[in-house]
Amino acid sequence: MSALICGSLAFDSIMVFQDHFKNHILPEKIHILNVSFLVPEMRREYGGCAGNIAYNLKLLGGDPLIMATCGDDFAPYATRLDDLDIARTHIRSVPGSFTAQAFITTDLSDNQITAFHPGAMNQSHLNQVTDATGVTLGIISPDGRDGMLQHAEQFHTANIPFIFDPGQGMPMFNGEELVHFVELADYVTLNDYEAELLQTRTGKSLDELAQQVRALIVTRGELGSSIHAEGSVIEIPCARPAAVVDPTGCGDAYRAGLLYGIEKGMDWATTGRLASLMGALKIARQGAQNHQHSRDEIGALFHSQFGYAMD
Repeated sequence: MSALICGSLAFDSIMVFQDHFKNHILPEKIHILNVSFLVPEMRREYGGCAGNIAYNLKLLGGDPLIMATCGDDFAPYATRLDDLDIARTHIRSVPGSFTAQAFITTDLSDNQITAFHPGAMNQSHLNQVTDATGVTLGIISPDGRDGMLQHAEQFHTANIPFIFDPGQGMPMFNGEELVHFVELADYVTLNDYEAELLQTRTGKSLDELAQQVRALIVTRGELGSSIHAEGSVIEIPCARPAAVVDPTGCGDAYRAGLLYGIEKGMDWATTGRLASLMGALKIARQGAQNHQHSRDEIGALFHSQFGYAMD
């Protein structure tokens, strides 16, 4: 069984400014802002929602298929995916473009200034869900606007169940479009802020939205998560992390757990706990794809956290 993961692939360049932005930005001169920050510390991470979800699903022993677009600078990421044995069959190169990338500068108070260049991601509509074979489940995570709209229609037409995961892409859509996404999807997953935004934009409550899908999942960080399914709400506790280092990519790790649980036919209580555990494993390491655990290790950690075997 393969899960088709539609979303972004990106490079994240993360820099640390050894001071505080507030010491260099004059409030009375904000209208003529012109600042430069010396950043002696810098690292480059592999990211993008599709890449992060696929990485975590592979750790679980799943078979992820990434559907995304990339630019002329993608070679290092391509090598990484090959080393991880993650197929690149449905990753389309867009000549003359850059792979999507974020440039993030953080100061000593953990304030951030970020610039995001979508690059090839804006051409995600060039990919067609029907080009992939052997797919039993899908997910639409943040991507190019047209690609997200078209892939939802294509999943629905092909009778392939999918998760709608709008994430930071939600502001691209109006209320009517978001309602249509929910109508087409089988599952919806959101964090607590996105859940509030979805209700505001659609004019529908979570209960109303949950009635449209098999399950609606809302994550709340260290407060755990809630799964609205089959007319009830299942509360999922937060797994205990070994350390709290970096939340980047935790939501994507959680979504990989959802995909795996759904694929394997796990009940929602178990699926949610597995998803929570994947987020906890990620938060203990810096970067979105640097945690390394075998399938057996994940199973043992699940048992130690929740007191029973996940399968």
